[in-house]
Amino acid sequence: MDELLACQRLVPELTEKLRARYGVLQRIRLHQPIGRRTLAYSLGTTERILRADVELFREQGLIEIGPLGMSMTSTGESLMEELDGVIRTLDGRDAMEHQLSEAIGVGRVVVVRGNSEQDDAAQREMGQAAADVLRAYLGANCTIAVTGGSTMAAMADVMPRAPSLHGVLVLPARGGLGERVELLAGTIASRLAEKLGGSYRMFHVPESLSLETAQTLSMEPIVQEIAEQIRGADIVIHGIGEALTMAKRRRLDDETIQLLQERGAVAEAFGYYFDEAGRIVHVMNTVGLRLEDLARIPVVIGVAGGHGKWAAIRAAARAYRMDALVTDEGAARALIEGAKGNVLH
Repeated sequence: MDELLACQRLVPELTEKLRARYGVLQRIRLHQPIGRRTLAYSLGTTERILRADVELFREQGLIEIGPLGMSMTSTGESLMEELDGVIRTLDGRDAMEHQLSEAIGVGRVVVVRGNSEQDDAAQREMGQAAADVLRAYLGANCTIAVTGGSTMAAMADVMPRAPSLHGVLVLPARGGLGERVELLAGTIASRLAEKLGGSYRMFHVPESLSLETAQTLSMEPIVQEIAEQIRGADIVIHGIGEALTMAKRRRLDDETIQLLQERGAVAEAFGYYFDEAGRIVHVMNTVGLRLEDLARIPVVIGVAGGHGKWAAIRAAARAYRMDALVTDEGAARALIEGAKGNVLH
């Protein structure tokens, strides 16, 4: 890395070109298969300008071009993984990751470029980074529990197909939210299992239940069986929500929303609502993964980004152990400023 920085001082255009070509490859990786016209539009350039880079990538065996467009080859995937650390250093994101890790007490932090509140590409980059982090922890006979949501759906979408790992099982961590089917935990579990060459099980229970219904369902043998598998997972990968946004998505009644506001709820995860200190202020009646189960699960990965999510991420990190966090620059900068005591809006 020192040699690269020395080269940068002597030939500054070298790193500019490296960043530019990495950006083109990353966009292909996130949206494959993608046509040249769509790629040019997404990058804000022209097909003519892209032509030379695309031809170079093809000659180097980094991409392949088919009827549906360009896709990464295994050689391209490997190169992107090798370059990731270099780009993080050049962007200053590696220093940001170390600073954020210390600020919120999460051992492994990955920060992707951009702010997902303003750029859909940043959300897909978080999905890609989450897929890379998850793959680093995978092993044979591994059980994964995954929650729902758009970032988790992006992770399953961009996860590279892998040689089958013996005995991998993917489970929805919770029931369904009653939203678009592609964002449900069960759908994401099935897509992730297909990419990893594993198996999956569905969990056909609503996420929000009355206390009586939750207790009744918990007594059903099949529900008990799957719930025990979920609670015995080796890896949990989950999104972190902003409290009031999630309450409205779940169509909680006005009285409960007012209660959340009065109690200072800022974050939601696994059906638990937390204040800024990480204290539980409300719990939904659900069947599935419980907060106390996380202490027994070897690896817990959180994924959330966007400037507006900084307080939710910090509260979740205070509420329970997270072994890894995938976020974006928008949230990371706000979290670091928040750790300094600055007031953020």
